[in-house]
Amino acid sequence: MSWFSWLFIVWSRSSQSLLLVWLVGRELGIRDGLLCDQMLTCSRWGTPSSQGLFQDGDVIIGGLFPLHYQPPAIDHDFTQLPHYNPFLQKLFKQNSLIYILSFYLPSLSLEYVPLQYIYAMVFALEEINHSTMLLPGIKLGYHIFDSCGRPPWALQSGLSLVGGDNTSCGQSVPMIIGGASSITSQILSTVLGPLSIPFISYLSTCPCLSDRLQYPNFFRTIPSDIYQARAVAQVVIRFNWTWVGAVVANNNYGYMAVKEEIQGAGVCLAFVETLQRENIISDARRAALTIQASTARVILIFTWYTDVRELFLQLVKLNVTDRQFLASEAWSTSGDLVQNSVTSKVANGVLGVATRSSAIPGFESYLRRLHPIHHPDDEFLREFWEVEFGCSLHLSSSSMLTSLSHCNGSESLKKVQNLFTDASQLRVTYNVYLAVYAAAHALHSLLCPIKDSSSENNISTCSSPKQIKATELLQHLQEVNFTTPQDETFYFQGADIPAKYDLVNWQKMPDGTLKTALIGQVDGFDLHLNESAIQWITGSNRVPISVCSEICPPGTRKVSRKGKPLCCFDCIPCAAGEISNKTGSLDCERCPLELWSNAKRTACIPRQLDFLAFNETLGITLTTAAVTGVTVTTVVFVVFLHYRHTPVVRANNSELSFLLLVSIKLCFLCSLVFIGRPSVWSCRFQQAAFGISFVLCVSCLKVKTIVVLAAFRSARPGAEALIKWFGPGQQRGSICLLTCIQIIICTIWLSLIPPVPRQDLGFQGSKVTLECAMVSVVGFCLILGYIGLLACTSLILAFFARKLPDNFNEAKLITFSMLIFCAVWVAFVPAYLSSPGKYTVAVEVFAILASSYGLLFCIFAPKCFIILLRPERNTKKYMMAR
Repeated sequence: MSWFSWLFIVWSRSSQSLLLVWLVGRELGIRDGLLCDQMLTCSRWGTPSSQGLFQDGDVIIGGLFPLHYQPPAIDHDFTQLPHYNPFLQKLFKQNSLIYILSFYLPSLSLEYVPLQYIYAMVFALEEINHSTMLLPGIKLGYHIFDSCGRPPWALQSGLSLVGGDNTSCGQSVPMIIGGASSITSQILSTVLGPLSIPFISYLSTCPCLSDRLQYPNFFRTIPSDIYQARAVAQVVIRFNWTWVGAVVANNNYGYMAVKEEIQGAGVCLAFVETLQRENIISDARRAALTIQASTARVILIFTWYTDVRELFLQLVKLNVTDRQFLASEAWSTSGDLVQNSVTSKVANGVLGVATRSSAIPGFESYLRRLHPIHHPDDEFLREFWEVEFGCSLHLSSSSMLTSLSHCNGSESLKKVQNLFTDASQLRVTYNVYLAVYAAAHALHSLLCPIKDSSSENNISTCSSPKQIKATELLQHLQEVNFTTPQDETFYFQGADIPAKYDLVNWQKMPDGTLKTALIGQVDGFDLHLNESAIQWITGSNRVPISVCSEICPPGTRKVSRKGKPLCCFDCIPCAAGEISNKTGSLDCERCPLELWSNAKRTACIPRQLDFLAFNETLGITLTTAAVTGVTVTTVVFVVFLHYRHTPVVRANNSELSFLLLVSIKLCFLCSLVFIGRPSVWSCRFQQAAFGISFVLCVSCLKVKTIVVLAAFRSARPGAEALIKWFGPGQQRGSICLLTCIQIIICTIWLSLIPPVPRQDLGFQGSKVTLECAMVSVVGFCLILGYIGLLACTSLILAFFARKLPDNFNEAKLITFSMLIFCAVWVAFVPAYLSSPGKYTVAVEVFAILASSYGLLFCIFAPKCFIILLRPERNTKKYMMAR
């Protein structure tokens, strides 16, 4: 059994044991010596081909590059292929190595960019072989195979690279440079891992490959996707794009960027469409229709450039040209897309993350010097030459059938401008270049250690390359730290290198073509962006807007829409007394008690002092009513004074009538004290004036009622002396006594705990009421209670005297006036307690005016009617008549 027969070793995750399976090589159609001189083709898996690039050397480095590409026609589950050994199916199921393998159609296209990668590897190896400092005396060779861009062929090619022996297939390779996709690297690293064969990828970016426990032999010269995904998320946040659509590859490459970083940054996804290479046309059509229907104006695309090409073609058909695209490094600098006149209609203004570019001195001239004459065994170069110049290098029946002319030898790449010869921005190509140098430095560290560190020249002696052990080489590769020919420090951090990216922008030139312009850089997690240099999809410097809902302005708060993402919301104005002073507020803040929100709900401002002022409508109305009352009372006083000798005026003590008019006038006047800005003295004076004026008024009525009763009672036999005991002196004394009691109550109250002006903060509103606050309601209750007591006794006395046999019985008038007085003040109490702010004062003023008018009209209107309009009744005879 040869070396290759037992090569394939798989670590079983279920049984935790090593399985040596020689059946793999047999079932793959690989026999001893089959791949010694021949290479696999992409037309059918497992069949031989003569394509490959070989160069002998002391140490051979393997290379895998996707030179040919075409979407597969049929998908198959690896474990369901009918011609596979059942034991092999069981093995792959147990190890969870169930991969999708695809069969290509015979017709394939040659990709120019991967061809440049191949010659970057060759160029770097030639540089190293000519170096006297790196691996002196050791020649590096290469075996480079075409992996056809699909994992099955990459696996088959990788097995052939590590499966050779010295007798039939030449040397086996101690390490491989390849892995154009993460799934390919996962397969090869898993297969080669138990053998500890280092595998260096130049284009695999899945963060899962950083797991050293699962992929201990994997290295890469391109940063992990976690860095570019975070860079894209930073760009999205930088421009306040909260509503973004996503088109991703149907693998870890796309989903990781979208779910872990974009959504984790608080950005809402309008949609997530997946593209699968096996169904690219239908998937691209579906994604294009979704983009057309979506309100998202920024579209993030994380997939391979060939998938993007098909997506753009579908968008052109739908005439969708107003979307801003964010590109991943897999297609942000794709010359095939930038130089495509059709896709440029929708691709203008693309903003993307790109692998850091670097120049390789002498590489472009090296490419332009390539010629099949100098490399007669190079099948890759031969195929490229025939495709590029449309001629055949060898006359054959096939060339005659295709009408290809024979190349005359004058063809040259010196003036050819295409993706292969373009060395202006070497990105992935530079990653391949770095991978070769990393491999060379690891070999140098292993084979050529410096034995005498004190030597000035640090001369090292290289041991035989035949003694290379994979485990030792893996360790030295992990520890490489060198300076590249471009004076950059290179080292591995586990499987990764420090992340460095360029930020590029596709800008339209005056002639209508597109070019990629450098607009920023990413170093680790740090973003450096020149916003002024960006040309957006609109062709201007104005940043596109992509939001589900416009950001809420100050004065409003966000309310999520039911069943919608968080980025879709409504803006609700803040309630009165609440503010939001920044955009996008989730909640409104309540203003302090002494402040209130302005009209726009953006700031808290001092609350306006509110009180019953003379210049407002309510104040003017009450003032007018009070002044009118004073005027009418004065007129009545003048009328009574003029007719003071008439019976109507003289009846029942005219002196009490004049005193009553004065007290009513004082009641009207005291209401004016309640209007205006409260002060310390006005708060004290208004309650005293109110209490004393009304006690004086009610006392006069009470005494008048008593006089009426006494006068009629004295007319009875034996009661003549009753009126003598209640003459004018006693009447005046009674009024003074009753009024003094109220004066004493007011004095004590206002001396000990008087009302004070204070802001009423309990009422919610833009205004704060300045009122005379009752520190203690006891004094106020005593004043009202005393007035109420006098009014009730007067009402009772007047009620008893209402039916006295007199033609003009003043007791009836007093009864009606007291009824109105009591009704007003009974209604006053609940109205006063329930009225807010300044309206409590208005209620009290209204009660004063209403009761004053009631007394004035009920008592004096009938008398004035007789005096002025019915003078014939103003006689003693008429008044004494029954």
